Amino acid sequence: MRVLALGDTIFCYHIPMAMRTTFTLDKSLAEQARELGVNISAAARQGVASAVRAALAENDRAAYERQPEGADPFWIEAEAWSAE
Repeated sequence: MRVLALGDTIFCYHIPMAMRTTFTLDKSLAEQARELGVNISAAARQGVASAVRAALAENDRAAYERQPEGADPFWIEAEAWSAE
């Protein structure tokens, strides 16, 4: 996290870290990507991000199926703080 102070105001911001990696791509696919102007690095980042989101969703669904949520007695008995 970076911190920037301007006068009496402090701004905190996060700079995402990147990790360099290498992967193997079929030659014909790489050639097609170049011919079509596809940014292979960006496409790879998007593909990995999509795969991670899908895996997280699957893991979340599997966890829910192992232990489904049920009614919580506390919330059944809780009263509203305002008129509804």
